[in-house]
Amino acid sequence: MLLAGCGAKKKLTQPTPEQQVPAWHTCLIQGARATVKTDDDAFSAAVTMQTVHDSMLVISVMPMLGMEVMRLEATSTELIAIDKLHGQYAKASYAELNRKLTPSLNWDILQQLCAAELPTGPEKARLMYLFDNKTIEIIIEYTPRRIDVPVRVSNLRLTKYTQIDISKWL
Repeated sequence: MLLAGCGAKKKLTQPTPEQQVPAWHTCLIQGARATVKTDDDAFSAAVTMQTVHDSMLVISVMPMLGMEVMRLEATSTELIAIDKLHGQYAKASYAELNRKLTPSLNWDILQQLCAAELPTGPEKARLMYLFDNKTIEIIIEYTPRRIDVPVRVSNLRLTKYTQIDISKWL
């Protein structure tokens, strides 16, 4: 009877996947280097990635002197790209974006990218996509990440920006 009781206790203490606690709640990576290459062009800039686990993330693009010129805000359902230089923004769901993007992008991949948790390791990430038959290569050279630190992922007030209708591209 004692042995049976110990076995039952052991089974009850095993966490199910739903009960497992994530390894981190917030993740901050500052000063990483992102390079985006297309068939025609290449762009490289410093980026800061701030993530709240399974909630929201913000990627700030700062090509010069720490001034944010572009920002990507993402949740598990949508992406918002904000062009601060031109005062414009665009919204899209993952389903809308994936109509022309191969392989498809989803929240889990984006969150892993922003937390330096892709299978490529914590030093460098490389992703390849096809968008409307054009190759896009994204390379991130990470700086050390900091976990469970305060991050600022609040949405920007979009009222001061003009929304772009991206349906003609998607």
